[in-house]
Amino acid sequence: LNPNHPTLRGTAQSGDIYFQNVEAANTIVAKVPDAVRQAMLWVKELTGREYDLFQYVGHPQATDVVIVMGSGAQVLEELIDSYGPSKRVGILKVHLFRPWCTKHFLSQLPSTVRRIAVLDRCKEHGVGEPLYTDVCATLQPYPNRRIIGGRYGLASKDFTTGMAHAVFLNLAASVPKHPFTVGIVDDVTNLSLEYTEMMTVPDGTVQCMLWGFGSDGTVGANKNAIKLISKETQLYTQGHFAYDALKAGGVTCSHLRFGPKPIKASYEITAGCSYLAMHKKEYLNTFSVQNIFGPLQEGGTFVLNSPWTNAEQLRENLKLEFRQFLVHKKIVVYNIDASSVARQAGMGRLINNIMQTVFFHLANVMEPAKAIELFKVEVMKTYKSKGPEVVKKNIDAIDMALDNLHRIQLPDGWEVARAGETQRPLRERNMAVPNLVTDVLDPMQLREGGTLPVSKFIPGGVVELGMTQWAKRAVAQKIPVVDMDKCTQCNKCASICPHAVIRPFLASPAEMKSAPAGFETRRATGGNAYAGLHFRIQASPMDCTGCEVCVTSCPDNALVMKDVERALKDGHKDAWDFAMTLPSRGERFDPFTVKGAQFNQPLLEFSGACEGCGETPYAKLLTQLFGKRMILANATGCSSIWGATAGWIPYTVDKKTGRGPAWGNSLFEDNADYGLGMVLSISQRRLHLAKVVEAAIQALVGTPEVQSTLVQWLEKKDDKEMSQIVGDRLQGLLKADADAKTLPAELKEVWRLRDLLGRPSMWMMGGDGWSNDIGFGGIDHAVALGENINILILDTEVYSNTGGQSSKATPLGSVAKFAQKGKRTQKKDLGGLLMTYRGVYVASCAMGANYAQCVKALQEAEAHDGPSVVLCYAPCIEHRTKTGLSNMGNDMKAAVDCGYWPLYRHDPNRIKLGEPAFQLDSKITNGKVKEFLRNQNRYSQLERAYPEDAKRLVADLDAHLA
Repeated sequence: LNPNHPTLRGTAQSGDIYFQNVEAANTIVAKVPDAVRQAMLWVKELTGREYDLFQYVGHPQATDVVIVMGSGAQVLEELIDSYGPSKRVGILKVHLFRPWCTKHFLSQLPSTVRRIAVLDRCKEHGVGEPLYTDVCATLQPYPNRRIIGGRYGLASKDFTTGMAHAVFLNLAASVPKHPFTVGIVDDVTNLSLEYTEMMTVPDGTVQCMLWGFGSDGTVGANKNAIKLISKETQLYTQGHFAYDALKAGGVTCSHLRFGPKPIKASYEITAGCSYLAMHKKEYLNTFSVQNIFGPLQEGGTFVLNSPWTNAEQLRENLKLEFRQFLVHKKIVVYNIDASSVARQAGMGRLINNIMQTVFFHLANVMEPAKAIELFKVEVMKTYKSKGPEVVKKNIDAIDMALDNLHRIQLPDGWEVARAGETQRPLRERNMAVPNLVTDVLDPMQLREGGTLPVSKFIPGGVVELGMTQWAKRAVAQKIPVVDMDKCTQCNKCASICPHAVIRPFLASPAEMKSAPAGFETRRATGGNAYAGLHFRIQASPMDCTGCEVCVTSCPDNALVMKDVERALKDGHKDAWDFAMTLPSRGERFDPFTVKGAQFNQPLLEFSGACEGCGETPYAKLLTQLFGKRMILANATGCSSIWGATAGWIPYTVDKKTGRGPAWGNSLFEDNADYGLGMVLSISQRRLHLAKVVEAAIQALVGTPEVQSTLVQWLEKKDDKEMSQIVGDRLQGLLKADADAKTLPAELKEVWRLRDLLGRPSMWMMGGDGWSNDIGFGGIDHAVALGENINILILDTEVYSNTGGQSSKATPLGSVAKFAQKGKRTQKKDLGGLLMTYRGVYVASCAMGANYAQCVKALQEAEAHDGPSVVLCYAPCIEHRTKTGLSNMGNDMKAAVDCGYWPLYRHDPNRIKLGEPAFQLDSKITNGKVKEFLRNQNRYSQLERAYPEDAKRLVADLDAHLA
């Protein structure tokens, strides 16, 4: 659009002219293929890469051709290269799908073709997928050609040359499967093709695998290595980085390839790996020998980061089957205690550059000395913005690496079983477990989910709760251990724990008779409700992430971190297992107190959030207060990933009742609308239930006790506690007749709607990106309607889930992606905006600063008859706090103490009592804003890069907060 030659676009067109207007574009659309083809020629001139609308590769007189679009084409091309020139097969790669150009398609397809397989990377519920239907329509005038269609690689599932070979075999069969799938086992509709993996990468290709731990820096260091090798050698390079969804602390596996010929293998390494590094020794007890060592070729190199620096220590700590593999495959074994080197260099847990130095030394990709010197230069560039101290620590770590690398010579008999040693199962459990765990969850959690057949899944992606209780990842090197003589039983450690791994337990004298020796207790204190009970704080060694937040948040210094091996020997696993058999006694106490809430079973446990995550304590507390009757609409983001990754569901059910959070996710942008729809739906359905109950009362059906209970329910239907209690009693009265199918017609409908008898607690939850940016319009709409909705906003002040991009919640002067020179506008005052609506409850919380205020805010928000919004300050790994997330609770307190994050509650119900709606709960501040900001690299980074800008922006922020 330009005012020098003004036009108007986007008119409202009625049916009389719209059709003609669309058809008028036909001549323009017909020119698009030639225009795109010309652009491809320009790309060729600039880069040397040759493309066409349709590109054929293979035998010029092929009889069998696969038509494919996207990355799968390279895999098929690699397979054809391995076949050699004599096999009459080929592939037709589609580079322009829309508009489809029949002329160019036919010009590339060999006239000798008799059989065609079309591969689509999508799923349609029709006669076939889009590419397949286009090919069929194009070739309809040309008889004597068989065309079949299949699906592959959905959701980036690996597509390998073995799978591609199966497609050609199926195509050549006398009666091929059509439609078909490849890459899965379909034992329901039996559409899948069987396949065997193949080794087809070009000769001379070096393949390397490096297993890392989320947030240990391994992936970033490998990316730097690839760039360096690409720049300094004539080798082709490729990197693929596989992550699980467990945020920081999850498994990462880097697949690197280097070679003299182009690399077309767009799939993970399955064979021919010459260098394998294990950066976290705990994985050797978590995953199978085939999962870790399966791709490692005979005579390959294995590097382990561990404190086991000689053959005897390795023999004592490596499982039997691992030792046997290393010996039988003649693997060259190296060990480095990189974690110790990192600590000596002042790098904390970051071992990435240490292990990368070892990689350059052993992988035989570049001349080692030259590679390491160039690597140092790249490290200096990478960390320059973080200051000279950080750069020096990284260089020191690199220089120390090779001095601590040791080749382990394996003596004869090293692989032989020690006295009494047998092969141990991957998962050792002291209890019977559901089939779902062994058949589905274990394979998914052990990186073998790709082998699961279709029959193991519920259509629609519905999953059961309580999956993470079976994971037992055992990733912590140290766990918190309590000194019961110092513990004052405040339960703050349990409140702030991001993963619900440390909890308070109460045991009766009778129960204590079966307690293990390590389950040390003290008399429970706090009043009559605690009389006769024994109190214990206990952490789960197998579920803890080792974040230390409980230790740094304990007001009594009653917790210390202990090596997990020592803790296990001291009986802490047995103590936890015993604690989990104790009954919940939460009903004895006021749940709306800091201490009382923690005696309620957390219905969010062992999530995949980062260690030290600032979001999960709020969500966990929410489940302890309302979880047994909660319906939750969750926006896409961090909270949906740590909260609902298939195979790792941390939401669980109450042991006594089987009730728990009912959770749903639609999209990122529409969560408020999604949650509002749930609220309106439940409201209408419960209105219908009330009418049905009224009809049953008027008809006088059922026993006098049933009639009395129906009347009571009608009176208490809007009471959040009593509606469930009376509803449970009513179900008990009706169950026998319902089972016998003798209920009167009026009561049949009551029975059908029985899951609505209890009034649910309706919540929406999401991060600051959703609430301040793309989802704000939905929140504004939902709040303005005045419905009884509750919204929990987890404010990390950036888009945490996608890598730390700036949001409208990002404060002035903070460095984030898309704000590399510091955010130039103030943080959006979301609470202030929402307070402009009458009747809206708004609270601002920071749990580590004021636990009681946080509990009170959630209680008031849920009790409020109308919209309520609770804003929660959540420290995040993206804040790059210098003291790390181990001080997450103290960081919350520091934010409040200096005035950076105010605590308040705006409760419209107070107006009816003649009191002001707004209450400021953080009334005294110390003014140390600059000190608080300097502890976070997102602010101090700006001081180093743009000192004048930083000075001005921080001053403006300080003035704004004041």
